[in-house]
Amino acid sequence: MLRKKLPFLHSLLSPVSRHVGNLTGHQYDVIVVGGGHAGTEAAAAAARVGAETLLITQKIHTIGALSCNPSLGGVGKGQLVKEVDALDGLCGRAGDWAGIHFSILNRRKGPAVWGPRAQLDRQRYRDFIQSELLSTPRLTVVEGSVEELLVTEPNPEEPGHHRVTGIRLANGSHAISARSVVLTTGTFLSGSLFMGQTTSPGGRIGDAPSSAGLSHTLRERLGLRTGRLRTGTPPRIVKDSVDLSLAKLHLPDSHPTPFSFLNTHTHCKPEEQLPCYLTFTTPGVERVVRESLQLNCHIQQDTKGPRYCPSIESRVLRFPGRSHQVWLEPEGVTSDLLYPQGLSMTMPPDIQLRLIREIPPMRRAEIHTPGYGVQYDFVCPTQLSPALQVKSTQGLFLAGQINGTTGYEEAAAQGLWAGANAARSALSMPTVTLSRTESYIGVLIDDLVSRGVTEPYRMFTSRAEFRTSLRPDNADLRLTPKGFEEVGCVSSVRYQESLRVRNSLQDALTALQALFLSTSRWKKKLPSVPISETKSTLLTGLDLLQYNDVTFEMLASAFPESLSSFMEFAQRLKIEAVYKPHCDLNKKEIERIQREENMSLPQDIDYFSLPVSLSDEVREILDRVRPSTLGAATRLEGITPAAVVNLLNYVRVTEKKKETHRNQRQQEAQR
Repeated sequence: MLRKKLPFLHSLLSPVSRHVGNLTGHQYDVIVVGGGHAGTEAAAAAARVGAETLLITQKIHTIGALSCNPSLGGVGKGQLVKEVDALDGLCGRAGDWAGIHFSILNRRKGPAVWGPRAQLDRQRYRDFIQSELLSTPRLTVVEGSVEELLVTEPNPEEPGHHRVTGIRLANGSHAISARSVVLTTGTFLSGSLFMGQTTSPGGRIGDAPSSAGLSHTLRERLGLRTGRLRTGTPPRIVKDSVDLSLAKLHLPDSHPTPFSFLNTHTHCKPEEQLPCYLTFTTPGVERVVRESLQLNCHIQQDTKGPRYCPSIESRVLRFPGRSHQVWLEPEGVTSDLLYPQGLSMTMPPDIQLRLIREIPPMRRAEIHTPGYGVQYDFVCPTQLSPALQVKSTQGLFLAGQINGTTGYEEAAAQGLWAGANAARSALSMPTVTLSRTESYIGVLIDDLVSRGVTEPYRMFTSRAEFRTSLRPDNADLRLTPKGFEEVGCVSSVRYQESLRVRNSLQDALTALQALFLSTSRWKKKLPSVPISETKSTLLTGLDLLQYNDVTFEMLASAFPESLSSFMEFAQRLKIEAVYKPHCDLNKKEIERIQREENMSLPQDIDYFSLPVSLSDEVREILDRVRPSTLGAATRLEGITPAAVVNLLNYVRVTEKKKETHRNQRQQEAQR
């Protein structure tokens, strides 16, 4: 059941948001810089783990703002939202509250690659996130701009060349101490806005530019490798100026599927959901793009842009002569604006108006806010550990677009994991990691820290080797127990619910396997199902549930005594049955990878003098990336199978020596 009452936000600001001057003498466990999707999840996760947390953002009223498309989820991205929710994050429940158009993408394919998605009401989403944060115990929120990090000598007992002990605000007079700092600067790290031939500092239109001092600290003081990426956003269109009858109507799902495992329905009732509309570009759009290239300095830059969400200029130049999709999506229940997904652009405003009017439904369209481009600094993520901590700097964690990713969902996933680990580090607990065999979050982080990025990273289901196991329907079974028992970021209420679900599903599967009948008897029980009676084998209820034409409801109707009590899990049991053969085949490969992931590679190892047969190229790659585990090393580009074998032998010999040494010390202690 969806339970949420949003308190009057202004009444929360005064007790939760303190004046900066009152914070200078306070020692925080964790400071989170930035109030976007990564920052909000990081701050909430750190507080849930038990850390006294401070969130610093430029404007409190923009916390939870949807800077670009007012949507959540999708193929690959929806899996991330479900996993963030399973770890007690915010965005899934916020999406259920603010969603106004719910749909499952990839519905025609298998459930493993279904993409839960929702179009959102901007104001509802922001209200929910702010309400959650401003009422979170152990979390303080203040307005401010961070100028630099406070850096000292490292703890000699831990790896690293520096240690971060807090931040200094932009006015230069306020230093705030913390044991851990999480940077979630988004596009604000030395961000620049582009529109036509005009350039101005900033990370989002309407907001103040970020301080260049933070970029300077990261590069010059901490010696981190940084790069430059770009993104963009389309113009917002006045809804009443668009003839939607000329676009193709796309209705939402008749039965909305919630993101959160705690919710059985969404805040927006099915009959209240809003439709989206599909239209296409015309040759006139390509003509306008080509005629205005000399007026568009953003598209002329060689800074890497998003391949998977490119601007209309990039699409036209890369695929000339083609027609491109444009989705006209609502921005809210009461909003008079449409978001034209697929029309990100950075040309001058008057040229933008010419372009959109080349599309039939927008012949008379009016622009409310023009589109623009953003260029910003990012930190090469191979310099991070799987806990999202900077390897060379103790106490510093990074999450979101600063790590080279794009999208709300990727940012939220990183933010939660960085915030939880920052809290654990501050509270003198070991950091934790997620394997790519157990979660999409693990795939995301492993791809970043092992392979790095050459363009903004976006999650796809194809990036996961074991996507039949990492389904959106079972994220709670995979991650909620770990989040409670190992990480500490999951509430007891959610944990107990996940145990109830797990036990009920196991009981249901046991009951299905206990239904052991011949094919002829099954044919009598389910006459409408095409079961071959020529087979002499016996089939269980679980075997039958793998048939396309068989549903759990049919089996429960035939065997009400043993199955009717599990009706609430009907769809999940069907999916479990369908994927059981695939998951059984993957099990051995998953176990092999997990063994490799458990083989740690010391962070202070000297690869150039390592007494192992490795080429100079491999040694340079290992020295530059410094993978945390053997499994991470195997996925580095340029690492040969022979190098992996030699590293494996080295790790085994080293571990054997350590074990022998430990045994000797124990024996001496006993004597």
